Amino acid sequence: MENKFETIKVNASAGDCEITFETGKMANQADGSVVVQSGDTIVLVTAVTQPMQNDPGYFPLTVNYQEMSYASGRIPGGYFKREIGRPSDRETLTSRLIDRPIRPLFPGEFRQEVQVIATVLSADPQNDPDILAISGASAALHISKIPFSGPIAGARIGYIDGEFVINPSEKLLEQSDLNLVVAATRDGVVMVEGFTDFLPEKLIAEAINWGQKQIMPIIEAQEKLREVCGKEKILVEPKPDNDPVLEKMVSDLAADDLSRVLFIPSKMERKEAKREVMSRVQESLAQNLTEEPENLVKALKILEELEKNIVREKILRTKTRIDGRDLTTVRPLTMEIGMLPRTHGSAIFARGETKSLCVTTLGSSSDEQRIETLAGDSSKRFMLHYNFPPYCVGETKFLRGPSRREIGHGMLAERALTPVLPQAEDFPFTIRIVSEVLESNGSSSMATVCGGTLCLMDAGVPISEPVAGIAMGLIKEGEEYLVLTDILGDEDHLGDMDFKIAGTYEGVTAVQMDIKIPGIPMEVMYKALEQASAAKKTILDSMNQVIDKPRSELSKYAPKTEVVYVDTDKIKDVIGPSGKNIKAITAETGSSIDIEDSGKITVFSPTQEILEKTKEMILFFNQKAELGKDYEGEVKRILDFGAVVEILPGVDGLVHISQLDTKRVEKISDVVKIGDTIKVKVIEIGDRGKVRLSRMAVIMEENGEKFDLESAAFKPGPRGRGGDSRKPRGGGRNR
Repeated sequence: MENKFETIKVNASAGDCEITFETGKMANQADGSVVVQSGDTIVLVTAVTQPMQNDPGYFPLTVNYQEMSYASGRIPGGYFKREIGRPSDRETLTSRLIDRPIRPLFPGEFRQEVQVIATVLSADPQNDPDILAISGASAALHISKIPFSGPIAGARIGYIDGEFVINPSEKLLEQSDLNLVVAATRDGVVMVEGFTDFLPEKLIAEAINWGQKQIMPIIEAQEKLREVCGKEKILVEPKPDNDPVLEKMVSDLAADDLSRVLFIPSKMERKEAKREVMSRVQESLAQNLTEEPENLVKALKILEELEKNIVREKILRTKTRIDGRDLTTVRPLTMEIGMLPRTHGSAIFARGETKSLCVTTLGSSSDEQRIETLAGDSSKRFMLHYNFPPYCVGETKFLRGPSRREIGHGMLAERALTPVLPQAEDFPFTIRIVSEVLESNGSSSMATVCGGTLCLMDAGVPISEPVAGIAMGLIKEGEEYLVLTDILGDEDHLGDMDFKIAGTYEGVTAVQMDIKIPGIPMEVMYKALEQASAAKKTILDSMNQVIDKPRSELSKYAPKTEVVYVDTDKIKDVIGPSGKNIKAITAETGSSIDIEDSGKITVFSPTQEILEKTKEMILFFNQKAELGKDYEGEVKRILDFGAVVEILPGVDGLVHISQLDTKRVEKISDVVKIGDTIKVKVIEIGDRGKVRLSRMAVIMEENGEKFDLESAAFKPGPRGRGGDSRKPRGGGRNR
């Protein structure tokens, strides 16, 4: 009797990537459950919905992506040895990667709570689970009862040797000039995120277009899955037509005032004026609709639609923006660098009413961020942290840890700046940038890219080129599309797209696109990228007027670094038993020391003086005996024919009995004992580094007599090494 689960499977091929969707084996009490697999990577994705007692006024969607350590045969680090606490940055970023393309595809009137959970059950190095999770989330939603205007599919696009590659392995990605995640429906692209090595905007658009075509088989597989096991969708009542009488009442009360206040250029003045108009209109509506309270709720929704329509209609009709700009003009730019004297580098970048304070801090290799992932432990020498405090939008709220949005915006800016950073071999510092958003009215993440570039150059970090970023928007009505350069916060809220592009004069370094409509045509994508390129160059020109190249010297408060080399056989001496020596050096100097097996030692010190002292202490252990030089050493061992003396750390030499004194020595212990400190001369260094010493030579020279170094060299005699132990050589003396 067979004992197998009853499951349904469909397969899809995207390039060389084979993907399987399976349902029926796991999590069958969820509204939608799919196991998606490629190679040995397996992700379980579930979708569940439940009604809410009260309408929250928004769509309550939650997406969680979680990587289980067992998926790659690992046990979690830390005290508890389990996956607990806040998600890692990678899990947070992947959760956003799933959330952003699916969120616009739910009906606007749907208000039930929805939770999507993607759990990585098995992971191999060739197939990244984040891409599978995007398509898996779509499949779970598509076969469920949850209303969803999908399916969508996700793919990672690489560019290797002039060819696009879909879902390249991690090893292939190291050779790729492009790492771009694309999510799309049949009708168009819904999300883009990635980074590149200065590829031109046109090629980015071609990659997006190519990627969308490649993932069509994944969409078709999800359609087949739904045909076999799809559940009946929850019926969402279509939005009722507005009551013409109520609509006219709201328009008569608010239209004229809103048309005036919505185009006040200053954000805070506009916000206050709009609040006053809204308050007055709501009071009037409440008085006029006392006998019809349900109409008051409808009237408030009409008021929201009226605001959106007024802004969009004027932009479409007059090609004039909220603040009076045309469609392509960048807001006024203001910049300043070096205003924080004790930091290693600082800059303020303002574009209109968006302003970011960016600060660079340099550290040692010990400051690198250690990261635990399914692929193993790794480290980062560049970090960018983005903070969005409530005062930057004139609000109050509790200060907690970084939100998903803050983590996502910080990573976007970090990826934008990474390609221009120097290699660790040329600039061994760990680099951290912190962006404090001081004021926000559109695209603070792109202001962070610009401010980050300025503070890097102010810190003297030798970046290859400056990087700037810009956010593009979209207004679509019918078949008409208007692309907006440098969008305001209200234009982002009321518009149909937020497309961020960062890069140099040469090309793009990072992109991120989210849209609120089912998809946009490729010609609109091309136009947005072309328009962004022109704006980016305008910003770069202004940045170059403030600082056109990195400072030639680091801040006096930045750590000082230098590389020294020791012989590989001296590394153990520098470290010492159980790390005794290196610990003593770091404790005394406060320096950070990185030792490599090759003998390369990188020293980071708070000041130049301490750096020199640290180098001296390290190189003390790297000394070599010099022929003819006198040393003070400690007697370590007594032998029948001489004494072993340590003249340098890790360097011993033999004082033959014939070289212990100017007179005949019968017994070694008559002259020296273990632990004695004696002065000796190096009289020979053998081919294998063996050192012969002479105490007699020092005594003779102190007495004004000449010691013949050449005649003291080793000459085999009838008794082997050293010949006749009773006949000392040197100085022509035979006592």
